[in-house]
Amino acid sequence: MTQPQPPDMTRPPDMTRPPEMTRPPDMTRPPYMTETAGLDQQVFVQHRNLLFSVAYRFLGSAADAEDAVQDAWLNWSAADRSQVADPKAYLTRIVSNVALERLRSTQRKRESYVGPWLPEPILTSGDTAETVADAESVSMAMLVVLETLSPLERAVFVLKEVFDFSHAEIAEAVERSEAAVRQAAHRAREHVRARRPRFATDRSRQRQVTERFFAAATGGDVNALMELLSPDVTLWTDGGGKVRQALRPVVGAATVAAWFAAVGTVSYQGVEPADMNAELVEINGGPGIVFSAPGRVVATVTFDFDTDGRITTIHNVANPDKLRAVADGTTRSLGTR
Repeated sequence: MTQPQPPDMTRPPDMTRPPEMTRPPDMTRPPYMTETAGLDQQVFVQHRNLLFSVAYRFLGSAADAEDAVQDAWLNWSAADRSQVADPKAYLTRIVSNVALERLRSTQRKRESYVGPWLPEPILTSGDTAETVADAESVSMAMLVVLETLSPLERAVFVLKEVFDFSHAEIAEAVERSEAAVRQAAHRAREHVRARRPRFATDRSRQRQVTERFFAAATGGDVNALMELLSPDVTLWTDGGGKVRQALRPVVGAATVAAWFAAVGTVSYQGVEPADMNAELVEINGGPGIVFSAPGRVVATVTFDFDTDGRITTIHNVANPDKLRAVADGTTRSLGTR
C-alpha cells in the first residue's frame, strides 16, 4: 500500500491543498488515500445520485441539493463507519437531516422573494421519465405544491410517498416520534391530493403537444397556440427581481398565447428574435423548452396538461440564478432507487 506523503512545503502555506477527504467524492482518488477510505468513498459514490434525488425533492434547488450532498459527505467521512450496518439508510438519514435544516432556512428567505417563486429547473435523463411516479414527483408542478407544505410535512411526504420509507425509518431520519410522522404524513398527503390532481395524459401526447407549442411559439402563431391551451390556462413566471417578468400569474388562453407568440417577433430580455435559440429538452422528468442567447440560457418553460392533452399550466423560469443547472448542461437521473 502506498505510504502517506507529506505536504509540499515548497509552496506557500495558503496554497497547500487540503486533505482529499474534504473534497467531493467524485474527485479522482489521490495516491495517499487509505484503502478503507477508498472503499468508503466508493460506497458514497454508489448512493450519491439517490442522495441528490432526495435533497432536490426536499429543496427544489439543484444548488442547495448539491450543498446538502456535500455536507452529507463530510458527515459520512467523519463518522465511525465500522458501526454502520446499512450505508444506504444511514446516508439517506444524514442527507435528510441536512436538507431539512436547509429547507427551514430557505423557506424564510422565500417569503421575501420578488414575484412567484418557482423551483430551479434541471435537465433530466430519459430514465426519470420512464417511471410515471418518478416523473410526477419531480415535476415543476409537484415541487410547487410541496413548497406549500411545512418543512416536516414535505420531508415526510417525500420519504414516504416518493421513496417508500416506513414511518419508523422516517421517524429516525427526521428525529421525530413515529406518531408525529404518521400525523405529518396524513396532513401532507391530503394537502397534496387537494392541490395536485393527477391527470393521466399519455407521455407521447405530452411530447406532441410540446412540439406543437414549440413550433407555434417560435413562429409567432397565436391561433396555433390557442388550440393547445386550456381556456383557463395559467402562466407563472419567475424572474426573481433579476429580470423583468410578470409579478402575478397570467391567466387565460388569449393572453398567454399572445405572450408566447411575441417571443418569435420581438426582443426578449434584450435578445433579438434572430439571436434567440429554442430547444426541446427533458426538464424535471417531462418535455420542456430551453430558450438561450449567445453565451447564456435565457429561460426554461415546462407544462402541465389535462386529460385531453391541453396545456393547463406553464412554468417559465427566467431568474438567471436558477438557470445555472441547465446552463452547465448536466443531465441528471432522479430515480428513487
